[in-house]
Amino acid sequence: MATTHLTAPGARWDAFLDRCGVRGPVARDALLAATCTVVAVLLSVASVGLLPDELAVSPARRLALLLLIAAQSAALVLRRVRLAACVALVVATQVALVAVAPDLSVRSFAPFVAAATVGTLLPAARALRLAAGAGVAEAALATVAVLVRGGTALDVATHVSTSLAVWLASALVGVYVATRRAHLVLLRERAEQAERDRDTRVHAAVAAERARLARELHDVAAHHLSGMVVQAAAVERLVGRDPDAAREGARWLRDQGRATLDNLRQVVGLLRGDDAPDGTAPLPGLAALPDLVAQARDLGDDVELVVAGDAAPLAPLGDVSLYRIAQQAVTNARQHAPGARVRVRVEHAPGAVVVDVTNGPASRGVRGTRGDHGGAGLAVMRERAALVGGTLDAGPTPDGGWRVHARVPVEADAHGDDARETDARGVASAGDDAREHDTHAQDAPAPRAHEDLPGGRPAAPHDGTEVTA
Repeated sequence: MATTHLTAPGARWDAFLDRCGVRGPVARDALLAATCTVVAVLLSVASVGLLPDELAVSPARRLALLLLIAAQSAALVLRRVRLAACVALVVATQVALVAVAPDLSVRSFAPFVAAATVGTLLPAARALRLAAGAGVAEAALATVAVLVRGGTALDVATHVSTSLAVWLASALVGVYVATRRAHLVLLRERAEQAERDRDTRVHAAVAAERARLARELHDVAAHHLSGMVVQAAAVERLVGRDPDAAREGARWLRDQGRATLDNLRQVVGLLRGDDAPDGTAPLPGLAALPDLVAQARDLGDDVELVVAGDAAPLAPLGDVSLYRIAQQAVTNARQHAPGARVRVRVEHAPGAVVVDVTNGPASRGVRGTRGDHGGAGLAVMRERAALVGGTLDAGPTPDGGWRVHARVPVEADAHGDDARETDARGVASAGDDAREHDTHAQDAPAPRAHEDLPGGRPAAPHDGTEVTA
């Protein structure tokens, strides 16, 4: 949630004054007082010049009016440091203006600004009391001044109504501005707190997912290492009898060790949780997507699975990551677009495996559950994809649905590595054959490479069975 638009009134103007070197309340109020003085004097000169002959003002009275207007505007310098003194000076100079020209309604901007300042700086009730008191005092003193100067009842009514209206209306405007400013500050604080809460949830979800990745990597490493241990036993028995087969076995062990180290380097620094499982359960991969789709259908979801292209060999960690991304995307569709049709497409493209999960908009009359964990699922999926060197794009579709597109690269030599990689069941069988052969070593001829090593025997399809170290 962006908070840049939740700025208090005048924030940009304050920033501009700071850049100009006008800092502090007194300096800024002095600039305001000077501006009000110049504008009020110019307007007064123009207004007096337009008066009819019967209301003409003598040069002496005109000078007195201009000086009083300037003094009244100058009193605004104190509006934020000595508010009570500012109000008193404004009221006094306004009464003096009435006394100089009782038949005219001369008023500068100072009363409006002073009354609005009362509304912005003081609590609403206190501000209204002070503004009403200033208006009543000004009206009473103006009435006395008009009567002393021989003014009419109409002049008295004009000055009294003007004084009360200016002070009360301007104070109400100030109260509104202060209330709106406080409301914007509250909204900004709430938005910032919501951002902090969201970041905390996302970081917690990513940390939990990293811990889960570490546990799954343990299973992947156990799969590789258990096969290496069994194969090493077979190589040991072939060193003196079939050097070529032993070298092939050593090469296979080297490749398996390199693959295991690559997987370990990808998650260096990830911390495991205390509730880690024992690692005996097989890891789900793309081969488990039909089961995932079947489970989703059992829950009432309309999910379709499409597989395109020839299955390409994929590293175990990448296989698990793509499955988890598809699982999270299907879960998100169920939560945010219940009743929508979900299409899971797996494409084995040259050099990459792509998983694309697309769902339509929610059914009419059905609303998704937003909850308090918005954004964490996408962060976790991006973490999954980045961990195996892939990419993930997610966003809305033109029809109002949502699409998650994950791509994980497949190395060019993945076919060779996978051809040499033995699944747990096949490796265990090779180890059993090697031990049986060792038992009858004196009575049987030396075994051939294809009898003990994965490089020489037909490759069996990987069925997902895991062997734990």
